Amino acid sequence: MTGPLVPFREFVLKVHSRCDLACDHCYVYEHADQSWLTRPKTISDEAISWTARRLAEHATAHALPSVTVILHGGEPLLAGPARLRRVCEELGSALNGIAELDLRIHTNGVQLSPRYLDLFDEFHVRVGISLDGDRAANDRHRRFADGRSSHPMVLRAVELLREERYRHLDLGLLCTVDIHNDPVAVQDALAGLEPPLVDFLLPHATWDDPPPRPDGSPTAYADWLLTVFDRWTEQGRPMPVRLFASVLSSLNGGPSLTESLGLAPTDLVVIETDGQLEQVDSLKSAYEGAAATGFDVFRNTFDEVAAHPGVQARQLGLAGVSETCRRCPVVRSCGGGLYTHRYRSGSGPEGGDSGFDNPSVYCADLAALIRGIEERTAAATESPAVRAPDELLAAHQDLTRTLLAALHDTLDGRGGALWDDAWRLAATLEADPPGADALDRVLAHPYTRTWLIGALEDVEAGRGMTGPASERLGATVAAAAVRAGRDDLSVPVAYRDGSLYLPTLGTVLLGGPGERGTAAVRATGDGFLVRRPQDTPGTELRVAPDEPEGPHWLPVHVLRREPAPVLLLDDLDPLRDCFDAPATDRLAAEEADAWAHRVGAAWSLLADAVPGQAAEAARTLTTLTPLSCGDAEPGRHGPGALGVGPSAEANELALGLLSGFRRAKLRALGEVADLYALDGTWEHRTPWGNEHVTFSRLLAETFERAGLGLYDPRFLTGVPEALDKIENAAEVTVDGKQLISAVRKEISGTRSATEKNRGRSFPSSGQAPNILASDQKVPCE
Repeated sequence: MTGPLVPFREFVLKVHSRCDLACDHCYVYEHADQSWLTRPKTISDEAISWTARRLAEHATAHALPSVTVILHGGEPLLAGPARLRRVCEELGSALNGIAELDLRIHTNGVQLSPRYLDLFDEFHVRVGISLDGDRAANDRHRRFADGRSSHPMVLRAVELLREERYRHLDLGLLCTVDIHNDPVAVQDALAGLEPPLVDFLLPHATWDDPPPRPDGSPTAYADWLLTVFDRWTEQGRPMPVRLFASVLSSLNGGPSLTESLGLAPTDLVVIETDGQLEQVDSLKSAYEGAAATGFDVFRNTFDEVAAHPGVQARQLGLAGVSETCRRCPVVRSCGGGLYTHRYRSGSGPEGGDSGFDNPSVYCADLAALIRGIEERTAAATESPAVRAPDELLAAHQDLTRTLLAALHDTLDGRGGALWDDAWRLAATLEADPPGADALDRVLAHPYTRTWLIGALEDVEAGRGMTGPASERLGATVAAAAVRAGRDDLSVPVAYRDGSLYLPTLGTVLLGGPGERGTAAVRATGDGFLVRRPQDTPGTELRVAPDEPEGPHWLPVHVLRREPAPVLLLDDLDPLRDCFDAPATDRLAAEEADAWAHRVGAAWSLLADAVPGQAAEAARTLTTLTPLSCGDAEPGRHGPGALGVGPSAEANELALGLLSGFRRAKLRALGEVADLYALDGTWEHRTPWGNEHVTFSRLLAETFERAGLGLYDPRFLTGVPEALDKIENAAEVTVDGKQLISAVRKEISGTRSATEKNRGRSFPSSGQAPNILASDQKVPCE
């Protein structure tokens, strides 16, 4: 199986093939592949020139903004300053004007001196040093051939890099794990050097040559690393640790940060001192020639290497790991482990396949490490928005303000005079607590999000903002100024087709169809004034927001029927038609009153049957938009809005409101917290329909059914089984598990709910009018 070609972005350039140390765990000299014996000690001028040419060719072909080149060995400093200068000059010259060059060097540090660091400063070469911890740990493997310790010389190199003049070149420390070493002593030694980064590396091993486990523990390496993790946490996490950061990132839905974990495709190639192009260097641990491709820089392009079956096997993501790994719930974090560590030369007693189609030889360690880090950090990394409805609303308020700021920054002064005036007046409102509260209230109107998302998309695509989008900020600021009673602010607002709409308040009618212009809105003690430039003094329109509908004023309908919360019945907002069913036109007063009666009756049922959900919905819902048919999926709007279609009776509307609320809440959570990752990579069978669906759909249906099941217990069929599936799925994140835990707690009292609702009349199907499948919605004519 092969996939699309993935361009290389990281290139390991071997500038010297020998080393001044005799580390007994080195994969180059001590493992299966001994090809180093046949290679030139130092890279030639010709190999350098062709490498530079191929790099430029590859970066140009794939429009790469940057490439990373790691100078490596053996010990790369043995190449000497002159040879390293030649490498830096040729690579920099070849890529000049094509791609940014990120040069790095990985060294044991023994030879490091100011003459090297001055050279590296000139060419911006950053330096990573290998150090296995304190002296006892480092001396276990990193010695000279005569047995002498390298530790004092490495410490001298680290201290040299810590000097102010070289500190910007410091990449950090690489530490190879040895479970014989004291993990606390290793961590303390590394942290004491104040590196910018530490990366812990598992020693290279395969199923043929497994890692030592002195006590026979299948999780000895995880136990060692978790001890380091605990010490690192106890110290206040004094420096980033790449291995731990990668696990934390993937647990929370983010990417892996290291090749040794995660499912991201590899984008690395090795250039040997003789110009041979090879796969990742660690493959030398597997068998003789495992890393070979048969290509070289003199005759072959990097694209040819990228198409090599061995390279492509490491670019297949989930499809590239073993069947055992594909079924494992932690595979998204571990990715099957480092490719090299999966190798087995033939079927063994564990039944593994030959080649690399096996779990990692560190499989149990990786699973224990990931689960151990999750157990230790879940409470601290969980999003507050998942835990508390008020935190969810606060997160969305922050998101709305962030989107508004992003739109303003993206416009970069191209918003026009109305935008600039509104932005300035918004800052004036912000300086006054009542004004800031009023602005927050208007910005929280769900269709503010509809406006911001659409406007940002247009501006970022180079289309610019359309008139209504550019005018919405002025209307928002004017509505906030009215709510705050700021009679000292006159806010210019555009009107179209004779209508001036103020979000959350209503529409002022200034003229007929086609008439457009700008009017000034100013608050008064009991409402606001609207004045157009052509109006003579004293003829401005005076509006009291609470007054009934008249020839010049269409207020937003407000539903006030206990026990329902006060809700806007918004049939005016120009942006309300963002659902997958059309919004109605303006409702007559008697129609709005009928809505109020129906919502009140439905809410009474919800408050009686599911008081917890009813109370939460009362705190979060602000706006109902009447739809001409059916109910709708959440549209491109902020939290607080539901699109609701015609309902025949209270129980049907109650189910529709509850269904809509659950859908809207899950969507709102997903916009501010990562509940899952890699959606669509796996399929899951639904317990209620035996249909295979994506994780996101399984989660959505389960979340909705759980909420509805507290009202109508028949919806709970299959929900516990679905929760088990979700909790053990590879896609679910820490926040996703937190949500599932909350749902379990939510339905834990379903026995009492069942008894309470046993006599209630439900639809014969046991389903809300629009629940779970689009073909169950009332169709639009």
